[in-house]
Amino acid sequence: MKKAIALLLLVASGAVLSGCNTVNGMGKDVERAGEKVQSVSGK
Repeated sequence: MKKAIALLLLVASGAVLSGCNTVNGMGKDVERAGEKVQSVSGK
């Protein structure tokens, strides 16, 4: 039973960490897109 709980926690923490990495990457992409829009509208 303890092994099953430990495995579940390991899988859940892996999913959370990979999700954070994905959100972080998406945030950088959105930031770059915003900079492009600002540079185009500023001309």
